[in-house]
Amino acid sequence: MAFEKVDKIWMNGKLVDWDDAKVHVLSHVLHYGSGIFEGARCYKTPKGPAIFRLAEHTDRMFNSCKIYRMEIPFTREDINKAIIELIRVNKMEACYIRPLVYRGYSHLGVDPTGVPIDVSIAVWPWGKYLGPEALEQGVDVGVSSWRRNAPGTMPAMAKSSANYMNGQLIRLEARAHGYVEGIALDVFGHVSEGSGENIFIVRDNAIITPPFGSSILPGITRNTVMRLADDLGIKVIEEEIPREALYIADEVFFTGSAAEITPIRTIDGIKIGQGKRGPLTEKLQKAFFSIFENSKYDKFGWLTYVN
Repeated sequence: MAFEKVDKIWMNGKLVDWDDAKVHVLSHVLHYGSGIFEGARCYKTPKGPAIFRLAEHTDRMFNSCKIYRMEIPFTREDINKAIIELIRVNKMEACYIRPLVYRGYSHLGVDPTGVPIDVSIAVWPWGKYLGPEALEQGVDVGVSSWRRNAPGTMPAMAKSSANYMNGQLIRLEARAHGYVEGIALDVFGHVSEGSGENIFIVRDNAIITPPFGSSILPGITRNTVMRLADDLGIKVIEEEIPREALYIADEVFFTGSAAEITPIRTIDGIKIGQGKRGPLTEKLQKAFFSIFENSKYDKFGWLTYVN
């Protein structure tokens, strides 16, 4: 999806024009993947634009940076205020939010000691990540030949730019095979996640999702679905999932800030359930989107209003 430019991007505490938001070609991040990013959404609501789970996204970014020994030169409050200000300045009713912390320009070498830590935040309009019909009709996916990084190699709990080279391989392979998305297994052959989404299966009226040990990102939308399900009286299980359990599941769906809650209708050409969005997926979607349609459904206080 091509960018729809907005007026300003926030860089190291200053608002700069979209076309002037640049980094040096010798910045450390470009050579060694030393970046940490977040992906969040601001939704249009009856009370104006509202950011979904802003604090949790910022906390995850700080946690990711801690794992990589990157000291962010701004506080959590600074980042949250900057995001709100940026949405206001760009007069966005709804948008995708992309904070990025990265090692900048100073010197090169695998050892990043002394390289400055830079921070940028961008917002722009972004529709449905896997297509506008995907939320209702579901998507066709395939299990990837590429595995997620093994524990003790690259930290899956950090949302780092480098990790997404693995995601790119998964997504490109899926596309080459005619699928919308791929599902990665972990190094032990258990289901892990999509190229940029967490995954759930539905079996016997319970939702099941892989644990952190299956090399998954601690998804904010994943956590949201688990809490909404518990609130709706739906049993939630975290356990290792064998590949074959995907094919015989009643329903399967992806979750993510970009993907939201997207049903999967086929995996490797095998029809999942009835081959369309299942009733539990639809129930969770309804609970999720109702948060933005009426503030009375935001019982967990997940919305931060911009105005």
